[in-house]
Amino acid sequence: MTTSAMPQINPEYVHWFRNSAPYINTHRGKTFVIMFGGEAVNHPNFSTLIHDFALLHSLGIKLVLVHGARPQIENNLQGTDITSPLHEDIRVTPRVAMPSILQAVGAIRLQIEAQLSMGLANSPMYGSRIDAVSGNFVTARPYGIRNGVDYQMTGEVRSIDVEAIKNNLLHDHIVILGSMGYSATGEVFNLLAEDVALSAAVALGADKLIFLGEETGINDDDRLLREMIPNEVDRFLRGRDLNCEINYFLNCASNACRQGVHRTHIISYAKDGALLEELFTRDGSGTLISHDPYEEIRRADIDDVVGLIELLLPLEEQGILVSRSRECLEQEIDHYSVIERDGMILGCAALYPLDADAAEVACVAVHPEYRSGSRGADLLAFLEQQARSHGLHKLFVLTTRTAHWFVEQGFAEVEASALPEARQEKYHNGRNSKVFQKTL
Repeated sequence: MTTSAMPQINPEYVHWFRNSAPYINTHRGKTFVIMFGGEAVNHPNFSTLIHDFALLHSLGIKLVLVHGARPQIENNLQGTDITSPLHEDIRVTPRVAMPSILQAVGAIRLQIEAQLSMGLANSPMYGSRIDAVSGNFVTARPYGIRNGVDYQMTGEVRSIDVEAIKNNLLHDHIVILGSMGYSATGEVFNLLAEDVALSAAVALGADKLIFLGEETGINDDDRLLREMIPNEVDRFLRGRDLNCEINYFLNCASNACRQGVHRTHIISYAKDGALLEELFTRDGSGTLISHDPYEEIRRADIDDVVGLIELLLPLEEQGILVSRSRECLEQEIDHYSVIERDGMILGCAALYPLDADAAEVACVAVHPEYRSGSRGADLLAFLEQQARSHGLHKLFVLTTRTAHWFVEQGFAEVEASALPEARQEKYHNGRNSKVFQKTL
């Protein structure tokens, strides 16, 4: 009797799945507002996006989907005598155009609802039970006359029915918002979907606002900018065309951060799996705009010891750093500072006071996959600020292999006799380290 060979499991898949677990736990129960335009609905990847929305829903994430309809509206208006031009990338909406616009928006909503209801066997949504709801959740007012242009039935968001949306999310529904708003007098206004998404995210206190655009994220000279904060966004957008889709997304993302939405993402609807990669991997797939820097430099605490051991052990085995036991790290944890990114320790450095005027910088380390940036220099600057706040004027460092880097950071080689007397007694440890000093 023969036994069949066990099927081989892809180790990369296992690694990814295990490392996605912290994000699954973090995102469960959170509210995400996801905006995409009519271009995304027309794209071949949209059916896959719907599957990804269903997956997020199955993981306990509360979803508000906001869709635009610009190409669908343009298509409906073709062949008619109706003129509905764009002025500064905002549609001027005559009343006679509203039936065509309502038909386009309604058709997209029905398409999304139909695809979310699909639970066919042999499909990614097999066995799913998703209730999608839409309604008059957005109250609007006229956009009015601006720079001499009467925008007619174009409107802007006046308020969001937060209670109604939250009640639907509480009952495990996916909420769908179109680019339409309703006035207290019963009129319907054509809105910018981006503004609906921004207003909804702020009003709901959403945990994330996600813009799905054609481009991967924000690129500068063909380089993807993975993380930005609002002040960096302001500098980036200075002198650029805000009517460009990606720049308008970025401007909305910055406004969202300043109004309490801590993280906004700009990613591609065309790239298969971009949404999952952005939400369940450390580096993501697009651009994150956050109120605070994505990576945080802070003082270490006892919970960081395991992460420090994982970071330092390879360097200790190579002889680059002095070996430190777990007990030693626990006892000296108050001297350490770390760079943390989504729970992972990417870098560390320690500051040991030597006397009333000097301190020693030690144990400077950055994870091998994150050494291309300025993290080491940022850590050193953080320690220097600590030293200054304690009235210290000299920093010393002892190193065997990274002398050039410390010289680049403003240190100069000195004799061991320059060390404070207590440190000189411990200097001769067989490593023959070079001594460097920096005056603050």
